[in-house]
Amino acid sequence: MHVLTFAATSSRRSINRRLVDHAADVLRQLHPAVEISTLDLNDFEMPIYSIDREQEDGIPQAAQDFYDRITAADALIISFAEHNGSYTAAFKNVYDWASRIDAKVYQDTPTVMLATAPGPRGGAGVLGSATMTAPFFGCDLRGQLSIPRFNDAFDTERGVLTNPETADELRTILSSLLTPASEAA
Repeated sequence: MHVLTFAATSSRRSINRRLVDHAADVLRQLHPAVEISTLDLNDFEMPIYSIDREQEDGIPQAAQDFYDRITAADALIISFAEHNGSYTAAFKNVYDWASRIDAKVYQDTPTVMLATAPGPRGGAGVLGSATMTAPFFGCDLRGQLSIPRFNDAFDTERGVLTNPETADELRTILSSLLTPASEAA
């Protein structure tokens, strides 16, 4: 099984990057044979999407490469950074370009969506948007988790969640990625 993980941000020091890396570690503990690769949105920079640009220049190779990485995955773990209550510009642009290849960007891939933030809502706004629209973009959403007050909820030295209930919830939703679609419904 090949799982693709990424933080939906271009920030190299993102707490969402730390969260998705932690989720990958937890999944490895649950299923040591799983193959995990991590995508960095900085590798997919391209012009801001516009219909004019698409008609004049076509779809950038970086958009196709992003889409192909999803195609090659058996499951996805995405952690959404929140900018002003919504997606980061970096993610939105890559996602918009990829949706021009196929509106079903997620390609029915089993997916866990996460979000965290330093504040009390934990990226709930962006996670709500992502999970609400997920079915329209071909997402087999298996679970979601928002983690408020990341700096209190995550031990950066050990790289783990500090709240046992939150850690258990993360393990539970990650386990759902290992369940065949027929059993997950």
